Amino acid sequence: MTQMKEARKGNATEEAKIVAKYENIPIQKLIKLIANGKVVIPKNINSKSKPCGIGEGLKTKINANIGSSSKMEDLSLEVEKAKVAVEYGADAVMDLSTGENLNEFRKEIISVIDVPIGTVPIYEAAVSCQMKGNSIIDMSEESMFKAIENQAKEGIDFMTLHCGINKDLVEKLQKAKRTMGIVSRGGTFLASWILHNDLENPLYSNYDYILELAYEYDITLSLGDGLRPGCLLDATDISQVQELVNLGTLVKRAQDASVQTMVEGPGHVPMNQIVANMQIQKTLCYGAPFYVLGPIVTDLAPGYDHITSAIGGAIAAQAGANFLCYVTPAEHLSLPNLEDVKEGVIASKIAAQAADVGKSLPSAWDKEIEMANARKVFDWEKQFDLAFNSEKCKKYRESCPVEEEDMCSMCGEYCAIRIAKEDF
Repeated sequence: MTQMKEARKGNATEEAKIVAKYENIPIQKLIKLIANGKVVIPKNINSKSKPCGIGEGLKTKINANIGSSSKMEDLSLEVEKAKVAVEYGADAVMDLSTGENLNEFRKEIISVIDVPIGTVPIYEAAVSCQMKGNSIIDMSEESMFKAIENQAKEGIDFMTLHCGINKDLVEKLQKAKRTMGIVSRGGTFLASWILHNDLENPLYSNYDYILELAYEYDITLSLGDGLRPGCLLDATDISQVQELVNLGTLVKRAQDASVQTMVEGPGHVPMNQIVANMQIQKTLCYGAPFYVLGPIVTDLAPGYDHITSAIGGAIAAQAGANFLCYVTPAEHLSLPNLEDVKEGVIASKIAAQAADVGKSLPSAWDKEIEMANARKVFDWEKQFDLAFNSEKCKKYRESCPVEEEDMCSMCGEYCAIRIAKEDF
């Protein structure tokens, strides 16, 4: 049973009912969107996560990436990052651990948070191979599928699988004049494997088996963009679009098999190309939910990429993206710390809210109206409550105390609202 299969029967699952209530959308409308592949509810049959709808007509959702690296493994820190991400509004969390204890990390993270959890199973296969003293290009096909099956049994809700990179694309990429080549870890693992083994990508050639596993556990496939641009110069190039064409074909096969599917997207994209990227994806991929990293709109802001991605994310979400993967200030520089995770989540939440207002979603506008009314009457506590980071608001308010409640230290007695409140 999958959410899509039940929707096509006209059945409202408990998960669908919860999502419909949260989104304030008629259940029959939601069922139709799920049946048509335009909305997914990532929830493995073995998962204890709260249902979360992602897709057309719903609130823009955000994902927070956490996880250890081979250079830094601290289980307690990564668990705390997961908790902080959820506390500040992440709708989902992906564990991208690549340290030797990645399996332990994943199981612990599953146990402490209740939002949908995603992974990139090829990381497990690669780490396992290297721990045996081999190179990543020596991974066996069996180990790749074993990792997917293991994580399916554990209850992982959605998986990034780079099924769209095939032998033909890799050969063409070698001839392309890309500035940064491949920047996706999973994409690089598979492209290198294809080249050195002179074989087809197992995730592409054995896609039907992946669909069987996804159907059995109701895993939402998040078809990875292994050839996403890693700098503005590579944005919307032939390699990226050719992979997207492949992904569109794979989306159709998944939908025909009643398997829930999302598509992942760029990446580093100039602002003037973002809308076109969203439209191309929706057209080629049969309206499947679009999950974007950023997009990052300038490459000149290391240390501030949570801002560059929030700018791109807001534009992308208003133009059709449904799921924003946060970017932290540490992007391109280091493994993020707790504060980086918090700042990344908040920046993405701002982007999502801005886009939902732009899309005229009533739930987004309701909060804007509440904030406007709270500001008008100087209801500071209400403003703090509505803010994405109430602690920061309170600190600013308390940093320059004033005796009167109907002003702040910025304008003081010259506050426009205070002066004109009787007249307007």
